[in-house]
Amino acid sequence: MEEAVFLTKFASKVTVVHRRDTLRASKIMQDKARANAKIAWMLDSEVEEIRDVGKGEVTGMLVRNNKTQTQTELPITGVFVAIGHTPNTSLFRHQIEMDANGYILTHDGTKTSVAGVFACGDVQDHIYRQAVTAAGSGCMAALDAEHYLEGIPEHLQA
Repeated sequence: MEEAVFLTKFASKVTVVHRRDTLRASKIMQDKARANAKIAWMLDSEVEEIRDVGKGEVTGMLVRNNKTQTQTELPITGVFVAIGHTPNTSLFRHQIEMDANGYILTHDGTKTSVAGVFACGDVQDHIYRQAVTAAGSGCMAALDAEHYLEGIPEHLQA
């Protein structure tokens, strides 16, 4: 919802296509987005195809309603994909300390509750979750891992 509201500053119209009939955004963000006259809604729908990317431009998209299977062609000039905010951390459950939403908890930079395990990017950053901050924290984790490994006695390194 934050992204949709932000995009209305630059676009004459923003259409939110969402695969379910409910949104996970906070109520206040949903209310803010729904109150914005520039935002149109296509719930219970999925994008089937983006048109004319082979020509180096976007001219439209084909959207399918998940309940009726009806397809709608929308003329558009741009696409922004937001993938949601559920961190992909299930493989670490019960191994590393996490918050109630599944984000890995870190301290002193990128250190986790397990020595030698570092977390960065969108698995531990529930505020920004963006590629630029993920890349930056990835570098931090790499440096933390390097320093950790330098502290391991050579005879224990495999």
